[in-house]
Amino acid sequence: MKPKYSLKGALISNLVPIVFLMFAAFAVPMSGLSIPYLLHEMISRLARDSLLVLSLVIPVLAGMGLNFGMVLGAMAGQIGMVLVVDWGLGGMPALLVAALLGTPISIGLGYFCGYILNLAKGREMVTSYIIGFFMNGAYQFLLLYCMGSIIPITNPELLLSRGYGIRNSMDLPNIRQVLDRLVSVEVFGMDIPILTFAVIAVFCLLIVWFKTTKIGQDMRAVGRNRAVANGAGIPVEKTRILAIIISTLIACYGQIVSLQNLGTINTYNSHEQVGIFSIAALLVGGATAENASIANVFVGVFLFHLMFVVSPMAGKNLIGDAQLGEYFRVFVSYGIIAVSLLLHAWKKRHEMLERRLLENDGKE
Repeated sequence: MKPKYSLKGALISNLVPIVFLMFAAFAVPMSGLSIPYLLHEMISRLARDSLLVLSLVIPVLAGMGLNFGMVLGAMAGQIGMVLVVDWGLGGMPALLVAALLGTPISIGLGYFCGYILNLAKGREMVTSYIIGFFMNGAYQFLLLYCMGSIIPITNPELLLSRGYGIRNSMDLPNIRQVLDRLVSVEVFGMDIPILTFAVIAVFCLLIVWFKTTKIGQDMRAVGRNRAVANGAGIPVEKTRILAIIISTLIACYGQIVSLQNLGTINTYNSHEQVGIFSIAALLVGGATAENASIANVFVGVFLFHLMFVVSPMAGKNLIGDAQLGEYFRVFVSYGIIAVSLLLHAWKKRHEMLERRLLENDGKE
């Protein structure tokens, strides 16, 4: 009997993580950065970005590929944060109110995105990417023109000099790292944000539990074969919309967690790279457009951000130019997504050809 798994198949399946591990083995010594510093940075970045990357798992389960539309959830989270800053809230109440405000917005945006993706079956990834651009325009219109003119803003320091529109950047002095520092433990001089990781763990457990429910099983069936799922009485389109709503909602909470960690908001572009970097991190962790797990999330965030930290210093020490490391990581971010999409399209085409050959053999 032919073995189910082979060494060659395992190497091919995990080629991207292996390449990044090899890069890390070369770049970490070249960067000259100490191991304690790197560990501190990785812990901070795992706490900051894991929830954002986790939001991509459910759409993959439902067969909708890599959800670039998660940026809609990030926009909802930022709107909530802008409003709580204007109202003068701080501490944990500010985060909870921001999440409460962002929840209905992200649900509405998720429904809109899911509805559009149902009209573009088979082209969900590129469609969600374009939806992100479209809604970015609506988001900028809301913050640049509506806030202060139609939507009342009571804090004049948040407004542009013309009297309406939110400034390009905002500090979060009363919100910065409130979740991270509320419950933390110092280990070997490093602060471990226990509560932040507990929140991430809760969402991981919820996803694991959700996969075991009937709706989760329906999503898995829809992801494997829409026609068979529809024949089994599963409401395919509603299930797909629900997957996008869940993804957008988790992305909303993930952006709030990320912003409180950073302590500042770039009002008009904090959310723009969230989708690209989160998807790149998931792919670096060994996921594909058809299969993603929670383990892929954490491995990907660790390896992707390790590259972000060490590549500028490695480039500087190797050839005297830190900018090379910046170019390299941007190139890798987009390149890994492009390669993944090409492989996804190739695999789909290959499966279609095999199906046609089997059908022709059956007719003969």
